Amino acid sequence: MKEVTMYTDGACSGNPGPGGWGTILIYGEHRKEMSGFMPDTTNNRMEVFAVIQGFLSLKRPCKVAVYSDSAYFVNAFNQHWIDNWKRNGWKNAAKKPVENQDLWKWLLTLMQDHDVSIHKVKGHADNPNNNRCDELATDQIKRYAKPRTSSEARE
Repeated sequence: MKEVTMYTDGACSGNPGPGGWGTILIYGEHRKEMSGFMPDTTNNRMEVFAVIQGFLSLKRPCKVAVYSDSAYFVNAFNQHWIDNWKRNGWKNAAKKPVENQDLWKWLLTLMQDHDVSIHKVKGHADNPNNNRCDELATDQIKRYAKPRTSSEARE
């Protein structure tokens, strides 16, 4: 299997609000940067969506090391939240529907043919790839978000 390193980040201006995501895929000497925008979303959705976009770019099964500064994303796998959600019919510990389950289910489908490891990185620190993903995500918001009117800002 080819070994791929994936860095991801999501951002949101307001929560909910306009959001962006950034993903970097590294394979040997090859590097691919991707980013995108959504006009009305949440930070957690952007964090998961960034990972989805990375997996959508893979053309064959790979060994993938995913690096994220999102505790939400990392803990879902490393603390087995996803296993519990699936076992409980996609209900959380409070017996309420799991948020973003559409994205989680999509991601699980995309991951199934890969050998995946999930790693936590400290956000806004000394990891250049994580910082670049943050820059990609926030640049999308700056580029595409409509400026809020003063009445919207007060709401």
